[in-house]
Amino acid sequence: MIKKTNKPKPTAATKKNTDTSWGGVASWYDEHLEKSGDTYHEKVVYPNLARLLGDVTRKKIVDVACGQGQFSRILADAGAYIIGVDLGKELIEIAEKKNTTHKFQAHYFSSPSHDLYMIQDGAQDIAVCVLALQNIEKLQDTMKEVARVLTPHGRFLMVINHPSFRNPRHTHWGYDEHEKVQYRRVDEYMSESKIKIDMTPGSVTNKKFTVSFHRPLQVYVKALGKAGFAVTRLEEWESHRASERGPRKEAEDKSRKEIPLFMCIEAIKLA
Repeated sequence: MIKKTNKPKPTAATKKNTDTSWGGVASWYDEHLEKSGDTYHEKVVYPNLARLLGDVTRKKIVDVACGQGQFSRILADAGAYIIGVDLGKELIEIAEKKNTTHKFQAHYFSSPSHDLYMIQDGAQDIAVCVLALQNIEKLQDTMKEVARVLTPHGRFLMVINHPSFRNPRHTHWGYDEHEKVQYRRVDEYMSESKIKIDMTPGSVTNKKFTVSFHRPLQVYVKALGKAGFAVTRLEEWESHRASERGPRKEAEDKSRKEIPLFMCIEAIKLA
């Protein structure tokens, strides 16, 4: 249920110290998701999430850090009532513009993930956060706020880049020419870090950056427990892609199946 409030929308001033949003690359991100046709979102993340969620008809779902609303629209198409929230004002504007068939079923708000001010306590059946927690600085506050808006025993499904194998600047592919094996090198896994990401590599002008936060898996699990959740499921999802023919194809394809890209954690609010 949406809560009536006189609280003002976050402004540039109030977001100054927390703005890790993708609003500055909103147009690029929207085009990437909607037009490429072979994204990890479309081929791996969304189908697996839909499988785990099951029937969402008439379920009240909050999509935390919803971006431009692509997964929100999928959920609305499946019959759910959606509240989409994202810090990026530009992304929310795109989500609202695309919300043409579910005007009374999906509503979007620009706000930090740790401030779901528009939602009453215990009003939502399910919360999802898709490939966004690694871009959110206030992790514990976000977990606490998600718990607040969920019903008792409500479900929280979060998908993140796999923290073991996708740590910007500290993980990369390597190839052993002697053994003909492709491997993944992992450095500084246990060290939390804040990393500035260049979203416009190769461009000299009009540079766009976002921020990524690396955290080992235990940080997410401990944060969930502290917020009153119990972890009930953990899945790891690998790439759907295959290499073109060549001397390294077999090794590359095998490594894709053995080294997952994404992790999904499902947790239940205990009370």
